Amino acid sequence: MILICTLRKGDGLEKAKLFTKLTLKAKEILRGEKNRGEKLEAICKLLRDSVCYYNWVGFYAVDEKKPTELRLECYEGEPTEHLRIQFGEGICGMVAMLKKTLIVQDVSKEDNYLSCSPKVKSEIVIPIFKGNEIIGELDIDSHIESPFTLDDEKFLTEIAKMVSTFL
Repeated sequence: MILICTLRKGDGLEKAKLFTKLTLKAKEILRGEKNRGEKLEAICKLLRDSVCYYNWVGFYAVDEKKPTELRLECYEGEPTEHLRIQFGEGICGMVAMLKKTLIVQDVSKEDNYLSCSPKVKSEIVIPIFKGNEIIGELDIDSHIESPFTLDDEKFLTEIAKMVSTFL
């Protein structure tokens, strides 16, 4: 697997090739025999292992019993204390409330940021929908400031759409 570690202008073509390969690999994982949790874990691992600035990758689901709360389903990366997040709280909670993707290129400038690790410099959170209803999120933290591009957003939105069929 190609690892994208350089963030220079002009790297977009290599990034696009990698994201195409990862999308195909994610489709294979989702078609496989694994159960729901194993599939989510495999996608987290695939993303974290394949893109070097994806330092923490996790899926949150809207709690069916508490529909204004996100519950951490699985993740790859350092442990986090944020197993549950209220809508409106932190970047993930804001995405759940606003029902739109948020890219934060410098978390130190956010008043509402919930710190998982002092190493985290940036974050992208993609909502996962079933119809018009938010059912979860794909959350990625990076130890690099300003790494996320529209290519990342498009790619991760595609992953979120694929996961929405069974989250």
